Amino acid sequence: MFTGLVETLGEVSAVEKDGAGCLLHIAEPRLAKELALGESVAVNGVCLTVVATTSDAFRFQIGPETLRLTNLGELKVGERVNLERSLKVGDRLGGHIVQGHVDAVGVIARRERQGDWEMVTIQCATELTRQMVNKGSIAVDGISLTLVDVGPDWFQVALIPHTIAVTTLGFKQPPARVNLETDLFAKYIAKIMKGEG
Repeated sequence: MFTGLVETLGEVSAVEKDGAGCLLHIAEPRLAKELALGESVAVNGVCLTVVATTSDAFRFQIGPETLRLTNLGELKVGERVNLERSLKVGDRLGGHIVQGHVDAVGVIARRERQGDWEMVTIQCATELTRQMVNKGSIAVDGISLTLVDVGPDWFQVALIPHTIAVTTLGFKQPPARVNLETDLFAKYIAKIMKGEG
């Protein structure tokens, strides 16, 4: 379980083939010293398990399903990624409840500067926008954001200067692909409304 508040940016130091999946190496010395084997870390919003650590880096195994459903399979050495460690009991929930289970990949369609802020429009599947409401929550590459507007196959979020400065959304430009996770409660409501549970 995560909050969508990115702790830091890590850098991809290696990507190795691992059967049908891959081994992803991330360099981030501060986190590397604190992470334990088996710990959960959200990488661009995808919950992954730490399988090895060194003094300045850590490694994850990524399966074929995760590579298919997320943008992690597109990562190259030198690229930066959003990192967030899982919640501990008693932590503050400053963003919203994020599981790290990505629903789909969206595409940044447009960025519009508004002073120090930016309005970002992201295209995605209609199945996802049905689970969104204005002023609701969305996780984009693991970043907890508030929905400003929602259309049939797109939504908009406003980026404050801090988010631009400390996350991947500070430098990703159209048509970059981003991981999307809709609000957990919206998923339950959508299922009930369809009469599936």
